[in-house]
Amino acid sequence: MMRSPTPTRRTVLRGLASLPLLGMPYANAALAKPTRYTLDTQTSSVGFFFTLSGTSQRGTMPVKRADILIDPQNLTDSTVDVLVDVSRARTGLFFATQAMTGAEVLDAARYPAIRFVSTRIQLGANGRISEGARITGDITIRGVTRSLTLDASLYRPPGSRADDLTTLNIRLRGDISRSAFGASGYSDLVTDTVTLDIQAKVNQAG
Repeated sequence: MMRSPTPTRRTVLRGLASLPLLGMPYANAALAKPTRYTLDTQTSSVGFFFTLSGTSQRGTMPVKRADILIDPQNLTDSTVDVLVDVSRARTGLFFATQAMTGAEVLDAARYPAIRFVSTRIQLGANGRISEGARITGDITIRGVTRSLTLDASLYRPPGSRADDLTTLNIRLRGDISRSAFGASGYSDLVTDTVTLDIQAKVNQAG
């Protein structure tokens, strides 16, 4: 399985290690209800890593839409529905971007979006979503839908109160086989495994 390179500052959520962990009871009952969140598109992106001719490469795809419902009292009932804009995918190499969005790989002309819809959330240690949680869902790429499990973390911003859930940071990470979705072009140059690294900031819907 491919190992991704050390994340840059743009791919690391600041202060993760110092943040209180979600999953504990909240004093404010109003904030304990299932709550819908909207995506901050300016600070959210889907990062991905792949190996091209033996060299690790990184790319990004913008998130087009996200429907997120978080239930602080029963986190396993939370749901995620994310749509990613394949047509605006970018890598650090122009020719790699062209090949990736072309007909032999993602075929952005026919399939301009990737969708992930959660089906199950497994909590981490002590029933927390910030300690080794996993989220399983259906991901659709090139019109092919398969199950995918991602490592999941959910954090409050640095300095926020324990009962302040108005803004949250989300990180989802996992590997996919591109050939499983028919995106098998250039297999002699690019490895089959692609690592997803999704960084998102969400705000409570008004």
